[in-house]
Amino acid sequence: MKIIAQKYRDGSLTLLDVPVPATKAGGVLVRSSYSVISAGTELMKVAESKLSLLGKAKARPDQVRKVLQTLSQQGPLATYQKIANRLDSYTPLGYSLAGVIEDVGADVDGFRAGQRVACGGNQFALHAEFNWVPVNLCVAVPDNVSDEQAAFATVGAVAMQGFRQAEISLGETAVVIGLGLLGQILVRILRAAGIHAFGIDIDAERCRLAMEGGAAACATRGGAEFEGFVEALRRATSGAGADCIFITAGADSNEPVELAGELSRDRGRIVDVGKCRADLPWAEYSQKELEFRFSRSYGPGRYDPIYEEQGIDYPIGYVRWTEKRNMASFLDLIAQGRLDLSPLISSVHPFDEAVAVYEDMNAGRSRGIGVLFRYPDAAPKARRLELKKASAQTGKPRLRLGVIGCGNYASSMLLPHLKGRADVELAEVVTTTPLSGANAAAKFGFASMSTDPARVFDDADIDAVMVLTPHGSHSNLVARALRAGKAVFVEKPLAITAEGLREVVQAAEESGNTRLMVGFNRRFSPLLRKMRAAFGGFDDAQFLHYRVNAGALDPASWHADRARQGGRFVGEGCHFVDTASWWFGARPVLASAVSVGADADNVAATITYDNGASAVIAYMTGGDPRYPKELIEVAGHGMTAKLDNFQTGEVWRRGKRKVFRAVAADKGQKDQMLAFVAALRDGTDMPVPFTSLVETTAVTLAVERSIALGRPFAVADILCGGRHEVS
Repeated sequence: MKIIAQKYRDGSLTLLDVPVPATKAGGVLVRSSYSVISAGTELMKVAESKLSLLGKAKARPDQVRKVLQTLSQQGPLATYQKIANRLDSYTPLGYSLAGVIEDVGADVDGFRAGQRVACGGNQFALHAEFNWVPVNLCVAVPDNVSDEQAAFATVGAVAMQGFRQAEISLGETAVVIGLGLLGQILVRILRAAGIHAFGIDIDAERCRLAMEGGAAACATRGGAEFEGFVEALRRATSGAGADCIFITAGADSNEPVELAGELSRDRGRIVDVGKCRADLPWAEYSQKELEFRFSRSYGPGRYDPIYEEQGIDYPIGYVRWTEKRNMASFLDLIAQGRLDLSPLISSVHPFDEAVAVYEDMNAGRSRGIGVLFRYPDAAPKARRLELKKASAQTGKPRLRLGVIGCGNYASSMLLPHLKGRADVELAEVVTTTPLSGANAAAKFGFASMSTDPARVFDDADIDAVMVLTPHGSHSNLVARALRAGKAVFVEKPLAITAEGLREVVQAAEESGNTRLMVGFNRRFSPLLRKMRAAFGGFDDAQFLHYRVNAGALDPASWHADRARQGGRFVGEGCHFVDTASWWFGARPVLASAVSVGADADNVAATITYDNGASAVIAYMTGGDPRYPKELIEVAGHGMTAKLDNFQTGEVWRRGKRKVFRAVAADKGQKDQMLAFVAALRDGTDMPVPFTSLVETTAVTLAVERSIALGRPFAVADILCGGRHEVS
């Protein structure tokens, strides 16, 4: 299938061939019929990508803050790698379309194959021939609504939410500042609701179009007719001014906000639906006691992953108008004949012309309001795309790798160490979203890409599988790979539940295949290895303290989904457990832990080892995010060691201090990958024993059990189902 994408580094646009998305639970696979280009939102994104790095930074100060946090915690090298990966990645465009359901995922009610639907979401309703869309971003299209008009449903929902935020009532007067596509739709919604609508824009043609849509009067700001427009508004409101002003303009200027204050009545309402500066003029706004409101995109549910991605709806008695209900309501207005969007459709283009259409719009050669892409009725539906033939083997056999999942961490910190190696062939990458596969294929030269994990399990020529997906899927994919006879590298954690861990162990036992490695990379850090060697013997009891300044988590992050991804300590704490176990050279036997405060991931855990050693891991989520992330201190055998954020270290022995420094923070990702490849290539033992991988994972689960029970929990009981809990 085809999808339009842009490179954020330079804004270049490409029509890519990619596999059809996987049909996942909780959503439907939709074949696109028409999709709408939002000239404001999308062209702003395209224009932003063409800016210099400094310009991009000024445009996205939120991303700059994240970069500074990464820099302070992980150092310049890791920060550069992540930024470069983002800049060189393809990003999708589009967020509003209509199409036909091709396939229905598990746990989906109310939809069927062959049904016409309208879809939304800038991660899901993309300009692509096929899209997987979650149920709460998908609504049925009434029989008497055309696909062309249904494609506007998401843009219409934005206008509907702005209308609802205004709490405007029958007979009131409103002014819409900005008569692009969103403003045009809003004018028509206002008229359908019995509101006197006025419009302002910098373009006379848009003013004319709004008048045709029912506006009482329109004018260009600064035009000769503007005084007449103000007089018409004054007469319509008996000199009071508009009850509500909608700002749908997109601009860096503060003029729309200033103009809104001038045109509003005393104690009027101003609703920002677009994106412009909002430096409220104190005198005008305070003297009139104006109320300024923001409108959140399509409505309640937007930016909430539980609603959008997991499909958990808000009860109608508590939230009347969600984003899905706004979309459905908008389509109902069209079905009832109260809205007609056909005058707003400026042009319809075959999707094959997508790049040229964007370039014309961005250059100002095409100034249409509503531009649609039309998709073929019989687009190819391949789940796998071969990009190049496998190279002929010469000399030593090459290790053929299949990779499942390829997010930012994998692309910036793992796969670069395998690219271009003579002893490794990147055979196939499998992703649920096809654009992720396209990014990986372009960067690392995969021979093929797919959206079906079974491809790599069933391919007899693939030697090893890398599982780099979100945490909740790890144990199942690892077990399938082991049963298929593949060697496996899985990014941590190995499992997020005791059942998942037992599934992996059972698969290894039944298949006799323990060729497994988990991404516990810190034990491979060159700096930490030098310090451990300098520290000397390990037969006396030791104490290790590992302080982790994890920081607060973005609630929208997939890591925040404890039910499906296991929580932060299970997902990341295994790193620190493994480091302690490796340092001690011992087996963990008991975990005792508490969570501190309201955050269940703010954890203090004590782990006891079979040689008498003890580790305390303080996983802190409430600290300053700019403070360095990791500090390790070890005492025992008459010595003390300290590692500060994998940049500097010191070992004290017999009163003498030895200092260790790294050119750049190195947490061992490169050495970890090289060790994995070498073990498979040479047929030697895996770099970390299978039992150690299992025990480290069991510790993190025992920590969770200890917190829940309020008492210590034996590590072994995770694998035996908890039949011997510590009293």
